[in-house]
Amino acid sequence: MKEVLKIAVKALDDKKAIDVVVMDISAVASFADYFLLCSGDSSRQIHAIADEVAAKLAAQGYRSAHVEGYTNAEWILLDYGDLVIHIFSKKARAYYDLERLWRDAKTLDVAQLIEAEQQESAPARRTRKRKS
Repeated sequence: MKEVLKIAVKALDDKKAIDVVVMDISAVASFADYFLLCSGDSSRQIHAIADEVAAKLAAQGYRSAHVEGYTNAEWILLDYGDLVIHIFSKKARAYYDLERLWRDAKTLDVAQLIEAEQQESAPARRTRKRKS
């Protein structure tokens, strides 16, 4: 599951998601292991974030079991089983305040996840042949 999480976090970073938070909810919930939360500045950015996550995970063979809220783009939920991704508008994120509701969950270091994903994908970039 950590691989899926790292890919998703990197996709959020690529689309400049705001206030990315990774919560390990495995000790406090039975339906998933991780929540990945972020915000976007506009419905266009929220859609772009959701599309990027879905595309990057699909490229690695992961498909979401369920998507909610895509039409409104106030709160898009992408369900990947043990990973549930929440992409909020700033207003919706403040209103629902999942960080407070799930405050017993452990928070992971997002920067470390991004760095780990970049290090894992770096050897593949270095071994590609240059076009002449």
